[in-house]
Amino acid sequence: GFGAAAALLVADRAEAGRVGALRDRLWLGLSDGIDGITVNGPAQRAPNNLNVSIDGIEAAALLMALRDVVALSTGSACASESAAPSHVLRALGNDAAQAQRSIRFGLGRFNTEAEIDRVVGATVDAVRRLRGLQGWYEPAGDG
Repeated sequence: GFGAAAALLVADRAEAGRVGALRDRLWLGLSDGIDGITVNGPAQRAPNNLNVSIDGIEAAALLMALRDVVALSTGSACASESAAPSHVLRALGNDAAQAQRSIRFGLGRFNTEAEIDRVVGATVDAVRRLRGLQGWYEPAGDG
């Protein structure tokens, strides 16, 4: 009845809060370790999704570098079957190049803080390795 439905709603909200905290942990770790990273989308976003663009890194190259560590996708969820820049990211104000650099991390109820930390470390290492191969990336600002 109503009591069971209310209990499920409370549990869903608690789970959304926990997953949102994992998403925030992911963002803080990535932004601390990677220069030139930007969140794509509004400040109020789904707790189970983090979409970022990284200067100097093509999404496809990062996907390949992390293929044995984490499941990622490029673009937005509604454009994941297309190689074209996401129309959703473009509508949010991203230019075509930024949309092509976008990576989407999906989180869920079974993820843990330890997994998030492992993904952060692997992603930071992969970005550094890819930028080192390119040999031209210079962070903006004072260095």
